[in-house]
Formats: sequence, structure tokens, C-alpha cells
Amino acid sequence: MTPGEPVASLEFRDVRKGFSGVPVLRGVSLAVEGGEVLGLVGENGAGKSTLMNLLGGVFPPDGGAMLLDGRVYAPASPRDAARAGVAFIHQELNLFPNLSVAENLLLDGLPRLGLAGLRLPLIDRRALRARVRPLLEAVGLDLDPDTAVGELPAGRRQLVEIARALGARARVLILDEPTTSLSAREADRLFALLRRLRERGVAMIFISHNLPDVLGLCDSIAVLRDGGLISHGPAAGYDEARLFREMVGRDAARQSPSPRADASGPILQLRDLARPPAVRGVSLDLRGGEVVGVAGLMGAGRTELLRLVFGLDRIESGSVLLDGKPLVPSPRRSIRAGLAFLTEDRREEGLLMDSAVVPNATLAALPGFARTPLRLVDRSRERTAAASAAEGVRLRAARIERQPVRTLSGGNQQKVVLARWLLTRPRVLLLDEPTRGVDVAAKQDIYQLVRELAAGGAGVLVVSSEIEELTTLCDRIAVMAAGRLVESLGRPEFDRERILRAAFRGEGRGEGAR
Repeated sequence: MTPGEPVASLEFRDVRKGFSGVPVLRGVSLAVEGGEVLGLVGENGAGKSTLMNLLGGVFPPDGGAMLLDGRVYAPASPRDAARAGVAFIHQELNLFPNLSVAENLLLDGLPRLGLAGLRLPLIDRRALRARVRPLLEAVGLDLDPDTAVGELPAGRRQLVEIARALGARARVLILDEPTTSLSAREADRLFALLRRLRERGVAMIFISHNLPDVLGLCDSIAVLRDGGLISHGPAAGYDEARLFREMVGRDAARQSPSPRADASGPILQLRDLARPPAVRGVSLDLRGGEVVGVAGLMGAGRTELLRLVFGLDRIESGSVLLDGKPLVPSPRRSIRAGLAFLTEDRREEGLLMDSAVVPNATLAALPGFARTPLRLVDRSRERTAAASAAEGVRLRAARIERQPVRTLSGGNQQKVVLARWLLTRPRVLLLDEPTRGVDVAAKQDIYQLVRELAAGGAGVLVVSSEIEELTTLCDRIAVMAAGRLVESLGRPEFDRERILRAAFRGEGRGEGAR
């Protein structure tokens, strides 16, 4: 937007949409004005994505109308939406990592060199840099425009995406789970930018499962459930309890773990485990029946630690002991020994997205369904086991033998990965951001599953960027900073400020949490 340009007003009037005769949106009516941030919340499957796809021209509504600046707005394609000034910032950013920041910002209108009135097939680099600098300044990015986007951290890539939207003269900005991959510091920087855009009159729709983010940033909030609008009003009238109740239709269960660790000794021991610079001399004990959290900032080495324990990366020094005996980790040996690893990126590393639920759920336990002597898979036993595991994780899926996992919500995709590991009967679970990108109801289900596994004697090591999640779920919390464990806290010592202070110690030396 430029100074003096009129701000946008956006309105949905009785908007309806269905697929194959199944209603997905049931007469939704709400509005957002220029200079307002509307928080849109609801479980996965509540209709949020469908509503935004209508706004983005992916498909038309079956009934009702959308209005932009008081006039009927009916985009026939995403390009139509962009021309009208409607821009999307998706959870998976639409940037080309091999291109420069400048090229990504002006991809649809790269300036060309000219000679004697002819436009040559060469980019005018000087003009390109000159045109993108104001866009970078608008989002507070001080960097070389020639930097490849793939070299930037997640937070800066997010700001580049917003700068591109501003370059396209966006007046309505839709942000879909924008903080999922950001550190706390990067999220704060993003929120500061969004507040500046609000002052400039940009209308924004902020979609997030992170309820504190929604309450802290938004001016108004709309709650969807089962395709209908449950409530819409000023953010000051909401708190987390009300949001959860309206999204799910029930109150959040108050859950707090009780001490349950096996007194017989640790099931898993890490001794001076190292792969510099990511992990430096980490020592930690995990007992059966215990849930231990690993807190820290992005880049602290938490994910790398779990990858070393499971054998995805090579240990340079130190050792892993299982039941007091040395384990040289590799994925095959770890699975046979009873370890399970849930990756932080289920879509890229955890699932076969185009395959059905059954083969995804049985992948790690597949040898157990093979019949001798030809070692052919007994498909009937496989389906029965997958169905049992799906029921155990409270999976919501229509036909587990046919439905591709890419069609499931984020929470149900995560449950498929958990079902896979349940079939291996794990003794140690390594969980990396187990509730990232899932809705509040699925999050409660996952918490309950973790507690049930621990109650059955499994040891659980969980990495999470949400301190509240760790304090809710864990018996102990170990804090990592710069590859080291710098503090270990028992439940009576849990304190958000203390955890954050420890995480910011940077190169502080850790003494190994036992």
C-alpha cells in the first residue's frame, strides 16, 4: 500500500460451500476492515482453509457472496485475487530457495536491460536492487538483495514473503500458521511488522492454532466449528478457555503428570554425546515411565540430539546405553532395540503423503507381517494391525486402506506417525515437536497418548518449542543452549522465566542432566 491509498474492507455474507454433497461451510458471515487483524481459529476441518480458498479464487462458493470495498468480489483464479490486492502467506512458503531475495520479490516483473528500444533477455540487476530495497525496508530487513533465499533462516524468509505481498500492492493479507517454524524471537519480529502494517491500513486474517498468539495480536476473533461460525467479536472478550470450548465443544481437560518413573534405574543413558558444533558433550538419563522435555532456542541442538540417539546422524564421541548396555545407533538397530523417532517434519520426513493410512502405519513393523518361507506380507494381518493402531491413537479417517494421508488434517497425519510406532511396541520414544501444526483437540489427544505410553513403562524424550507444553506434559525438563545441556529442572522447579534465562545462555557450559 502507498500513503493515501484507500484501505480495504472485506465481508463474507452467508457463504456456503460443499464437496460431494457434504457441506463444509454453512452460511458464514463476518467482516474485517482495513487496519484490523482478524484471528480465525478452529479445529482442522472446521472450514478455515475452505473459506480462505474461496477468498483466494481456488474455487467459487456455492451460495452467499464475498464483498471487497463494498462491491461483489468473485475471483475466478488466484491470479484474480492477487490483482485485487489479496495476498496469502502460507505455512509452507512459496519462495524459490535457489533464487535471490530480489528475484523472488519481483518474479512477475523482473526489470530487463534495453538496447536501442529493444528489451534484452537479461535482468537489469541495478534496477532490480533499486526496486526491492524499499520493500525490504518496509518489513525491516537489512540484507543483501542478492542473497539466495535458501540461505536465510525461517524468520527472514517469512518477512521476504510479506515483502513480496507488499510489492504486489496487497491490501488484504491472509497469514496461515505463520509462526509454526519460527523461534520466539523471530515471531516477535513478525508481530512487530504486522502491527506496523495494521497502522498502515492493511486488513489481515491471522489463522493459527497458537491461541496465545491469536489473543496477543488480533483485534477481533472468529471461531469456526464444523463449517459454521460459532462466535465473532472483539479479542478482549476471549480467553484460551473460551476459545477451546467454542472450537471443540467442550472444556479443555486439566491434565498434570504424576511422578511415575521406574525406580529400577534408567532405561536410556547418554554419556558425553557429541557431534560438534550442534551437540557438545550431552549427558542425560531417562527412566521407564518418565517424560523428559528438552527446551531451548532454535539452533540449540535439540533436534540434532534426537537424531544422534536414533542413529540418523553419526556420533563423533560419547555413547548411548540402553538398559546399561552400549548401543551403536542406526535406524535399523534402534527400531529393533525398541526406540521410536517422531520427526519434526512429518510431511517431508515422516510420511508417504500419496500412500494410504495402512502402509504408512505399518511401515516400521512390516517385517512382522511377513509370512514364511517367501516372506510375503500378510495383508489381512497388516490391515487388522493398522486398524487397531488407528483406533489406539483416535485417528479420524474414512477408509484407512484407501485414504491418502495427504488428505488428512495435520493432527491426524501426526497420529498416523504415532500409530506406526505403537505397532513396534517402543520402549523409548523420541518426539520432536509432536504437536507442531495440529489443532487444540488433536494436541490434547497426543498428550493423552504420551501419558498412556509412559504409564505403560515407556520412556519419552520430547523436544518442544512451547514451554507451556513441556511444563504440562513432562516430569523433568532439560534446557539446551549452543549444543550443551545447561540446566535440568524437576517439576517443582518448573518456571517459564527460569527456562528462558537458561536457554539464552548461549555458549554457557552444561554439566549433563542426570
